[in-house]
Amino acid sequence: MGLTASSALTRVLVQVSPDRFEALLADYPRRNFQVRLWDGRTWGLDQHPRFTLVLKHPGALREMFFSPNELTLGEAYIFDDFDIEGDIEGAFDLADYLLQQGDHRDIVRSPHLANLLQKLAVHHQPKEAHLGASLHGSVHSKNRDSQAIRYHYDLPPEFFALWLDPRMQYSCAYFAPGQETDLDTAQCRKLDYLCRKLRLRRGDRLLDIGCGWGGLLTHAAAHYGAQVLGITLSLRQAEVARQRIRDSGLSDRCRVEVCDYRDLELGQKVDKIVSVGMFEHVGEAQLPEYFSRAWQLLRPGGVFVNTGIAASATYHRQGPSFIDRYVFPDGELVPINTSLRVAEQSGFEVRDVESLREHYALTLQQWVRRLEAHAEEARRLTDDTTFRIWRLYMAASAHGFRSNRINLYQVLLAKPLHGESGMPLTRADWYRD
Repeated sequence: MGLTASSALTRVLVQVSPDRFEALLADYPRRNFQVRLWDGRTWGLDQHPRFTLVLKHPGALREMFFSPNELTLGEAYIFDDFDIEGDIEGAFDLADYLLQQGDHRDIVRSPHLANLLQKLAVHHQPKEAHLGASLHGSVHSKNRDSQAIRYHYDLPPEFFALWLDPRMQYSCAYFAPGQETDLDTAQCRKLDYLCRKLRLRRGDRLLDIGCGWGGLLTHAAAHYGAQVLGITLSLRQAEVARQRIRDSGLSDRCRVEVCDYRDLELGQKVDKIVSVGMFEHVGEAQLPEYFSRAWQLLRPGGVFVNTGIAASATYHRQGPSFIDRYVFPDGELVPINTSLRVAEQSGFEVRDVESLREHYALTLQQWVRRLEAHAEEARRLTDDTTFRIWRLYMAASAHGFRSNRINLYQVLLAKPLHGESGMPLTRADWYRD
């Protein structure tokens, strides 16, 4: 580095003092956190901050305060330009402020401060193994959907086992009042709740679309006597699910296939269908085929429970998406009114719609805490960047549910037989002990 460049950098570093944060965050109302600079200087609470923002080098400031967007902030975190110690979910109020102000281009009102930030070089460089998803083919074609699913789910199963419940349920749990931290019990309660909504009986043929690692299908077979077919596009999920079936002695009642829902044979009618956490991968353009195929597969008098995340009608994301690039490529959150309209157009009767928004916020909070508790093991099984991606994504999702930007809806759809739904008059049987 030449003498002139070195002197300029020195002047910049001197001007990046903790006092500058008063100017940068003058209009931000929450002061429940601390900022620690790369040289150990701090700004904010001296004791008991909810979280501490750790800036690893001066360039992190540029990413955060000079025209920030969701993607640049996310990449600055996962590539270790800055870290978050403590409650990571608490940092999203600050992130919202930065993104909102950045969208209006007025976060840096001082020309001197803007000039200072522009001089700070961007230091992070994406690592070759983590350039995000690179998919090929038409969006939501069968081949591309398979690539997207495997990008997300084909991490080592041991990584997921670190922070999921023993049944490896990677979907929203169902909590009871006073038991908001008991994830394992809540996940077991969720499985029973689904089976009761389906009103499973011994011998019912159940199709599980997007069966994950087999937790629901083995539960439905073991405790309700169902005959279950589960499908997934993830080879690793299928392997774990098949082993779980063998270990449970349920090979005569369960099977798992690596299969796209669009390739299921329509001649094989089922009594009940369930899909939990797969709906986000379908895509709005494919909804008519998704619901139409479910309708054709289901016998008259059957029901379909579909659980999926939906975008709030009042929230509109600005700028490129971190989650689209690094977590769920091609994922789409369709408003609930759109999903219900297409389901009805396919022939279904909408019998029940339940929001589980608060339940998913609690579930994600528990997942984040468990992942953080096993941070070193997670890094060993994957790498540091993958650990950061998943910590950030799940904390961001928890914040999204708490702030009502996204919701989770569990929808009960019926295929009436000569106008008869087969439904009881009340939901009392859903809530029995």
